[in-house]
Amino acid sequence: MQLNDKIYIAGHQGLVGSAIIRELKNQNFVNLIYKTHSELDLTNQQQVADFFTKEKPQYVFLAAAKVGGIYANNEFPADFIYINLMIEANIIHSAYQNKTKRLLFLGSSCIYPKLAPQPMQEACLLTSTLEPTNEPYAIAKIAGIKLCESYNRQHNTDFRSVMPTNLYGIGDNFHPKNSHVIPALIRRFHEAKINNANEVVVWGTGKAMREFLYVDDMAKACIFVISCNKDIYKNNTNPMLSHINIGTGEDVTIKQLAKLIKKVTKFEGKIIWNDEMPDGTLRKRLDISKVSQLGWQATTSLEDGLNKTYQCSMDSAK
Repeated sequence: MQLNDKIYIAGHQGLVGSAIIRELKNQNFVNLIYKTHSELDLTNQQQVADFFTKEKPQYVFLAAAKVGGIYANNEFPADFIYINLMIEANIIHSAYQNKTKRLLFLGSSCIYPKLAPQPMQEACLLTSTLEPTNEPYAIAKIAGIKLCESYNRQHNTDFRSVMPTNLYGIGDNFHPKNSHVIPALIRRFHEAKINNANEVVVWGTGKAMREFLYVDDMAKACIFVISCNKDIYKNNTNPMLSHINIGTGEDVTIKQLAKLIKKVTKFEGKIIWNDEMPDGTLRKRLDISKVSQLGWQATTSLEDGLNKTYQCSMDSAK
């Protein structure tokens, strides 16, 4: 990408989209386009078609999505599959029609089977049953990958997909019911601290292991992958398996994570483990061999990322 190329970031107010904008500006890209939902409804085919016809972006980051935790996925499965399918189909088709040079679609590690071998390789896709709690969301993300691959095969487009591990960072969702594990625990420990509570209760045994990637590292990975030489990219992917995992290659137990968040928030009480609640899948780690071979790696440690996330959330609350 050239610094004055027209770049459209779909989902610019979300966790990943806002980080992509921060990083593009850090790298001195100047011709960035983004619209709020009130300005452009991405589920509306005609609105998206009109937008692309008018703006004709040369590069597209498709980070827009309806996202949420286990509670939200269980309560609103139809919303998760419908909204995400519509967003993907509208943007990818319009990008093709308006000759977008490259598009990067952002998926999720939940595309992989519930019992996929660890670490999860890209080749695990569609080999077994998905996790039931977020299956509609996962199917929509799989459809996004296959849309990109299908347009590439039929129309010779250059549409790429990246699958991030669990993300966290500046701009995260700290909602008490709809948040993911890191913002949920940060909120719980922070509220316990300010309320002078003696303990924080965490679900499960703490033995489950998860991989976490700081969102600004993810933004750098997105720009790296969309900028990667076309031949080099194709040499590392398959036309029918073109997505690339993005992660740290390292995971921690939920117990280790909780202790780190306790340290970061300066909570001085005890951590109580409610082992009557489920741990969920015991391990979920991505195989990041492909992106490593391309020459990218994460640089933010988990503790540094948690500190930045917590500090930013405190600054925002003032």
